[in-house]
Amino acid sequence: MGEREDRETRRGALARALRVLVLTDRALASPRAVPEVVEEVLQAGVRAIQLRDKQASSRDLYQQARALLEITRRHDALLFVNDRLDVAVAAGADGAHLGPDDLSIASARRWVPASLMLGYSTDDPIEARRAVADGADYIGCGAVFGTTSKDVGGEQIGLDRLRAVVEAVPVPVVAIGGIDTSNAASVPATGAAGVAVLSAVMAAEQPAREATQLVEAMRVPGSAHRSDLRQ
Repeated sequence: MGEREDRETRRGALARALRVLVLTDRALASPRAVPEVVEEVLQAGVRAIQLRDKQASSRDLYQQARALLEITRRHDALLFVNDRLDVAVAAGADGAHLGPDDLSIASARRWVPASLMLGYSTDDPIEARRAVADGADYIGCGAVFGTTSKDVGGEQIGLDRLRAVVEAVPVPVVAIGGIDTSNAASVPATGAAGVAVLSAVMAAEQPAREATQLVEAMRVPGSAHRSDLRQ
């Protein structure tokens, strides 16, 4: 298989894994523990988890990552660490998700293993193209329907803006922001590979049920496993 074919195969596998990306939140999951919720949603068919805990110390975040890795490995799923590239590398995570205020994708690519996948947040098609040129493996785009989990001032970019980002880059684009079972089914028509959810799952009384409905809303032929992305 040539380099181009190999790259396209990996992008396809990543797109399938990212159909539903669940972000973690200890406060929203309480009184349940995050690993318990993660176990349930992976059993429901989710294949990607992003560890997000902006209040955790480096040591705590590392320990959380190692605990979640034991679970994601058993389900052949992916684990990304939000913001903290150093923790992602140290813990042996599958990837890290970076934003405009984090280390640039170009800088990150110079020192992380080639196998470490990098996501980048933007709703700007030009910035998305730049990030991909610098080495981003996927783009997180939002807030599509608005969100209260991030300081974006009530921003709501809508489906047309999401579609513009999708059309600008050759890598998977994941919609984020205000997504739940009531609106997830509207996302595939934009060409986005998947949806990223936080409160819709972490705060749910029955996380597995919510995850199952989200997976069904985003279902397309084929399946994805972490092993498909190994070099």
